[in-house]
Amino acid sequence: MESNRLKLVLCTKEIIENILESDDKIANHLNINVSKNWSEFGSAIFQFVYSKVLVEPESVKWWTYLPIHIDSKTLIGSCGYKGPPNDKGEVEIGYEVTKSHRNKGYATEIAQHLIDIAFNEQQVKSILAHTLPKENASTKVLLKCKFKFVEEVNDPDDGLIWKWKLKRELNL
Repeated sequence: MESNRLKLVLCTKEIIENILESDDKIANHLNINVSKNWSEFGSAIFQFVYSKVLVEPESVKWWTYLPIHIDSKTLIGSCGYKGPPNDKGEVEIGYEVTKSHRNKGYATEIAQHLIDIAFNEQQVKSILAHTLPKENASTKVLLKCKFKFVEEVNDPDDGLIWKWKLKRELNL
């Protein structure tokens, strides 16, 4: 998936192995520059995804992508889904952008790429996202992408959060 400014690279098993080894390893493997502290989530999320991809290799597209700034060939964050669509046809997206690349529209562009990838699959009926329970940069991104606020949820891991949803538009 590519636009004028960003390219999303699917994290295959091999790419995740490089991520887990070092920033230099992923930089060399993809022939890119790697922003300092490009992932605030750290290696735990990539270890989790790696374990999922090992068990179900065909699920790889429903996990992690790397947003690469095209002009500078720089890794500027991470993004993806929290797994394959559930039995209701829902997937959840998440994204992060390095501090040095924030407030430039990249998060919105990343979210839109994830929406396009998901809705390209017929089984996906809606896309979910969660944010902190207050207006912030992430809520602005979701509103720009036409998500609707659903409810406030008390998540066992994250505490109080806001749930957002974008339904597939039906072409009648």
